[in-house]
Amino acid sequence: PALPGRRYRPLQGGRRSDTKCAKTGGEMSLLDIKDLHVEFPTQGGVLHAVDGVSLTLEEGEVLGIVGESGSGKSVTMMALMGLVGFPGRVRAEHMRFAGKDLLGISDKARRALVGKEVAMIFQEPTTSLNPCFTIGFQLMETLRLHLKLDKREAKKRATELLEQVGIPAASSRLGSYPHQLSGGMNQRVMIAMAIACNPRLLIADEPTTALDVTIQAQILDLLRELQKERGMALVLITHNMGVVSEMAQRIAVMYAGQVMEHQRVDRLFASPQHPYTEALLAALPERAAPEGRLATISGVVPGVHDRPAGCLFAPRCGYVTERACQVRPALRESQGAEVRCHFPLGEPGRMAAIAQDPPRQQAIEVLP
Repeated sequence: PALPGRRYRPLQGGRRSDTKCAKTGGEMSLLDIKDLHVEFPTQGGVLHAVDGVSLTLEEGEVLGIVGESGSGKSVTMMALMGLVGFPGRVRAEHMRFAGKDLLGISDKARRALVGKEVAMIFQEPTTSLNPCFTIGFQLMETLRLHLKLDKREAKKRATELLEQVGIPAASSRLGSYPHQLSGGMNQRVMIAMAIACNPRLLIADEPTTALDVTIQAQILDLLRELQKERGMALVLITHNMGVVSEMAQRIAVMYAGQVMEHQRVDRLFASPQHPYTEALLAALPERAAPEGRLATISGVVPGVHDRPAGCLFAPRCGYVTERACQVRPALRESQGAEVRCHFPLGEPGRMAAIAQDPPRQQAIEVLP
């Protein structure tokens, strides 16, 4: 659907919209996370919210992170933003943004980075905005803090930003409070705040969850156009495979805190390599047989007390073998993808290898 008032005015010195996605020469990745762990101690044991996640992202690239609720999608990006609160523990081999070490960064340096170079849009816009302040005040505060604009300049820029995200009568909306706007309008305000400083990386965490279908389409269209216009990298977190199929260049499929598969979006939909990805795609409504039942994945995601010793998907996998139950697979390359499976679906000789590893017939061992 068309969005009113659309005018793009990149900040002075902003990046061109034709930013290249691929690295050249010795250039480093914009985002480089290796072996990230986020753990929360509980009375029943340690909850491994993120368990050894590694991701890279280039300038101007769009990465989709998909998976069911509780898979660690949001927590991975919250660790990047420094938003994992006590008693959560974050550790990694390294976590870098534009070459900066985010693990050893000071609070002052992180505040200067977050909101300016890296910005995040959260799931619930009505709870993310402060109900006690007008949207104009909150937007102008971002501009004054990071760009050092005076009140007059900040007000002018805030009005321009609201126009860019499709809010009509933008200047009059500056005095509105969040409760006076619809959910879709509040999400547009959140997007305006996120892009206010022309960030190099925008993280959108389920940006359409609380919105109706029509508004969802408008918000996704807005994000797509802003990303292309500004040339910023985008991480799109969602459980909707249809959304990432239209917007992302690469997809990371997460399950129980781990990346199970990571590859180009076109290849993932055409030839998934992990049984979990295959099961997710089979459950899409458009892939259901006429007048047939939707495919489902039996079982539940492992919790603190029933985390398998081997593959975390083994209790629900239709191809489970003895080795899968006993040995935790590493993320490895196979058929142009990164996949965490002993027997990737498209790997030559797969069936022969499975035949040598008998199917599991008894209860799967869990870690103490």
